[in-house]
Amino acid sequence: MAGTSLRNIIVVGGSFVGRSTAQELAKIIPPTHRILLTEPHSHFHHLFTFPRFAVVPGQEHKAFIPYNGLFANATNPADHAVVQARVTSIRPEHIELDREWQGSSQIPFDYVVVATGTQLSKPAAMEHDDKLSSVEYLQKHQADVKRSKSILIVGGGAVGVQMATDLKEYYPDKEVTVIQSRPRVMPSFHPRLHEIIQKRFDELGIRLITGSRVKIPDGGFPNDGSTFDVQLTNGTTESTEFVILATGQTPNNKLVADLEPSTPEGLSVVNQDNGFIRVRPTMQFLDEKYSNMFAVGDIADTGAQKAARPGAAQAAVVAKNIQALIEGKNPEEKFVKGPGAIHITLGMKYNMIFRNPNTAEGQTEPWINEKNDGQEDMNVEGMWQRMGISVDNPRQYHL
Repeated sequence: MAGTSLRNIIVVGGSFVGRSTAQELAKIIPPTHRILLTEPHSHFHHLFTFPRFAVVPGQEHKAFIPYNGLFANATNPADHAVVQARVTSIRPEHIELDREWQGSSQIPFDYVVVATGTQLSKPAAMEHDDKLSSVEYLQKHQADVKRSKSILIVGGGAVGVQMATDLKEYYPDKEVTVIQSRPRVMPSFHPRLHEIIQKRFDELGIRLITGSRVKIPDGGFPNDGSTFDVQLTNGTTESTEFVILATGQTPNNKLVADLEPSTPEGLSVVNQDNGFIRVRPTMQFLDEKYSNMFAVGDIADTGAQKAARPGAAQAAVVAKNIQALIEGKNPEEKFVKGPGAIHITLGMKYNMIFRNPNTAEGQTEPWINEKNDGQEDMNVEGMWQRMGISVDNPRQYHL
């Protein structure tokens, strides 16, 4: 590691958008600076594969990718580092860690990028930081799914829809029910997506109950192999052997909760209406007191869809703007929100890209590209390459 004369640019959070931000920055920043990516997980978590790998056995070890190739394509790869630690607070000029790194639990920075995302329910997210425990959790979940004759999925977002279709196609004899609180599944998209998903559910034999919520007991559901009743807010009861929670996203905003606005009457750093960090189009914090702080991805209050593609666009904006600031220029690169889009699987092979109409261009109908080329491991091996890991032997996927 290079000496402490290097100036720090810290990226907090090593999921998809944090990874993109770190790699984009490492391509263009001058040799006076280094990138430090802080992440409590020992491995990169390929979140998009978790719904599949929580059902289908044999691929789960590929979902956790070492970080040691992250900066392989950087100009000065040895200068940068991944700090395996949990950030406990972001202060105006330094971050605080839950453990020491290079002799200190504080790291000063010139610039910080918050990419902490949102907290998801298991199995869409893992509670463990190490690979082995996470792999074992997915294997246990697979076994629980295999054992259960009837399964109830709570939530009709992308995770719930993908798990339901994978599950029913892989185990056609199981009874699968999806409970969605809204009138449609995936309601942030054009109604045509709901129609396509409903048709797919009908083809596979998946029951869909809309307009009602599940009453979750204080101690959670048994999920112990017995049959139990699930109460719905519409007054009905569903009997099942296993419940999978695929419900909402909670913003991970605690790290910036103590940052005071620049004026007593100023807006708080976090938008209290939704929990996301207020940002300018440059992705800098809205409050000019914190112009050296940026937020990207799901935690940023951009109004854009919470997805990897707009997050990657934001990462590129941040990299160019930090480069400009280092060079003494004004940050002028701006993120422009586009129509919501998603690449979603609706079974083991059938998948589609769905994009909402771009109303700014007068579009009224969505753009749809249906495909039947899905692979069981969801092409996760390609992500190993993007993480700078060259795999010569399948046993390396277990590292």
